[in-house]
Amino acid sequence: MEYLTVSALTKYLKRKFDVDPYLEKVFLTGEISNFRLRPNHQYFNIKDDKAKISAVMFKNAFRKLDFQPEEGMKVMVVGRISIYETTGNYQIYIDQMQPDGIGALYQAYEQLKKKLDAEGLFHLPKKSLPKFPKRIAVLTSPSGAVIRDIITTTKRRYPIVQIVLFPTVVQGEKAADDVVKNIKRAQEKGDFDTMIIGRGGGSIEDLWPFNEERVARAIASCDIPVISSVGHETDTTIADLVADVRAATPTAAAELAVPVLTEEILRIEEKQARLQQAYIRQIQRKQERFQRVQNSYIFRQPERLYEAQSIKLDQLNQRMNQTLQRLVYEKEKGYTQVDYRFRQSAPIAKIKETRQEVDYLQERLKNQIQQVVTKKQQSFEQTVQALDLLSPLKIMARGYSYTTKEEKVVKSVHDLAENDTLKVHYKDGQVQTKVIGIEEDEDGRGNI
Repeated sequence: MEYLTVSALTKYLKRKFDVDPYLEKVFLTGEISNFRLRPNHQYFNIKDDKAKISAVMFKNAFRKLDFQPEEGMKVMVVGRISIYETTGNYQIYIDQMQPDGIGALYQAYEQLKKKLDAEGLFHLPKKSLPKFPKRIAVLTSPSGAVIRDIITTTKRRYPIVQIVLFPTVVQGEKAADDVVKNIKRAQEKGDFDTMIIGRGGGSIEDLWPFNEERVARAIASCDIPVISSVGHETDTTIADLVADVRAATPTAAAELAVPVLTEEILRIEEKQARLQQAYIRQIQRKQERFQRVQNSYIFRQPERLYEAQSIKLDQLNQRMNQTLQRLVYEKEKGYTQVDYRFRQSAPIAKIKETRQEVDYLQERLKNQIQQVVTKKQQSFEQTVQALDLLSPLKIMARGYSYTTKEEKVVKSVHDLAENDTLKVHYKDGQVQTKVIGIEEDEDGRGNI
């Protein structure tokens, strides 16, 4: 019999799984287990009360989810079954996943709402609506009742405003992308004062494009003030939360966007009348003041204006002359004192005195250097004489010598043996000799 390797068996089983048409697309329901959010691919388990299966969801598929999977969440998944050859485990490769049961969209809505709220997207500073807009961009369906209500209301209230419709898909899979695209188009034109995003009421599925994260971020980053009018008054979408203003109905959105022109004209006329009355009162007060000034003594006896000033000018001239004379006297006195001190401290005498002092110091320096050199020479000669008295060459000159063996000084005959080669050092040279015999003295000292 031929034995298979483990890898060959695993490869065979994987082939069986991959070609089985029933395992190519499996619809599975269960509970998420062992889930931990990873930066790329996701690895977790799908289980029920009696069994579990390993699950893999690649990055591209996971990015398309409208909700955040959580531990213990019941889900419905679609994928294929295969074997991971390295471990031999069979697992499901998930292509699609959605929460199981009623309220799946609501759960995704709550998760996104919680996420954006944590980021502070709902608490950004709201832009103010311009009071007198010239152009308003409206993003809605061209065939719905929303645009008709907005046009009717604005014509009735503020007919001078220009309404520009951006035909937008407001329901279905393409709606979110279309809303984002038209928001960017309106921004790129750059000449709109207000933007209204609206659609009629419907189910949560119908309104879902306005709960998409990309739509919310597009509204939050829009430079134009945005009025959101999505659904009925009881419907609240993510778009309503991030918009600058929320309107319950399209009609309410139009009323928020524009004032009532007739009312504004009445206000202008009232202010014009008040301005005319205020202007008349100002003219009357100015005329009364002019009469009082015209009747004053300044115009009847103008010379009285400068009499006091003329007297004051004479007084100031006298004070100025006295002050100048005093300043000149003090400056002359100061100059005399400075000149006297300068003459007393003539620089020529000081230079002469300093030169004498320098000459004296130089002479002292020379004497001190000579004394130091003499002392050092005497000390050097004394040291040389002392070293000469201690020199071994002096001792060797009287007939003494010393003997070495292998560069070591021989201190005793006990350090020698017959036939040892010795070196005898004299004052004027060295002699090599050989030991032919050793004799010891009676007192313990030996002779060679």
